[in-house]
Amino acid sequence: MTSAHVVDREERLLADFDAGRNSALARLVSIVENHRPGFDRMLARLQPRIGRARRIGITGPPGAGKSTLAACLVQAFRDRGLSVGIIAVDPTSPFTGGALLGDRVRMEAIALDPGVFIRSMATRGSLGGLAAATREVADVLDAFGLDRVLIETVGVGQTELDVARTADSSVVVLVPESGDSIQTLKAGLMEIADLFVVNKADRPGADRLRNDLELMLGLRAGATLKNVPPHHGVDLNPARAARRAARAESPAAWTPPVLRAVASKGEGVVELVDAVDRHFHYLERTGSLGERRRARLRDRVVDVVEQRVRHRLWTDATTRRWLDEQVRELETGSTNPFDIADALLARSGDLLTGSSQ
Repeated sequence: MTSAHVVDREERLLADFDAGRNSALARLVSIVENHRPGFDRMLARLQPRIGRARRIGITGPPGAGKSTLAACLVQAFRDRGLSVGIIAVDPTSPFTGGALLGDRVRMEAIALDPGVFIRSMATRGSLGGLAAATREVADVLDAFGLDRVLIETVGVGQTELDVARTADSSVVVLVPESGDSIQTLKAGLMEIADLFVVNKADRPGADRLRNDLELMLGLRAGATLKNVPPHHGVDLNPARAARRAARAESPAAWTPPVLRAVASKGEGVVELVDAVDRHFHYLERTGSLGERRRARLRDRVVDVVEQRVRHRLWTDATTRRWLDEQVRELETGSTNPFDIADALLARSGDLLTGSSQ
């Protein structure tokens, strides 16, 4: 196919995309997700439109009810007349390499809504709880004009925290049976949450988990009780202090609220939507929204550079042969990996800065 035909095909696709056709959105998402030829050109065309949608990350351990809660959130947004895009990251199938699509099954009730676009993505071995192209697909949904973009991670533990770099607001969903509460509280999830949801709150242990979370938030904040002299009438309980701070109007610093929900019954969803809105308004008021989005743009540039450097180096036959020759010296101990890496970068300047991909 000639370059003129390729450009013409891309133009027709973008014209359909501009016209708001969901079929064009699905095709463009597939092109971007799989990094098919021309994906970077089309993303570049969309860049001026990015930044309108609010991006909400939903993360937590497996079995916490993230998909059910996400479906409830989508319905609440649709009731407000908002359009919604969902990126549901599923584990990679060991047989096909594709997503197992479990999240999509759980969202069956909203799948046919024309104001909702759902995309399941396989992690394909990517760490961090997200697929490698998640942020790029989120950009496409944003540029399409969707009002909200929900990003649901694969079930995560203590280190799979890429969602915090991808979303404006990160919702961490926990359940009473998540395991040892100390294990939960020491997790990196505590550091990235803008809001906590204790789902399945009708089960035993839910109130204790909520209190433990608020206790840790109160102790971590420190400033809540800092310089407060102990005397009669002053509440020195860190959990209660954190709960009050989370409810404060126009706070100088954001304290994550710990909300109760029973997603399977639709309970607690209104409170979660209100809390997400309050967090977004806090980000706008304090300038933190701009800071987060600038950091996200910077990370995108870093990602693109790393992808292109890897591609240009490791698909170059000359570079691979040269590296194989150096391995012999590594085996004898006459050199080391660091010196070889420096030498490789020094000899690859033209390759890395050239226009060839």
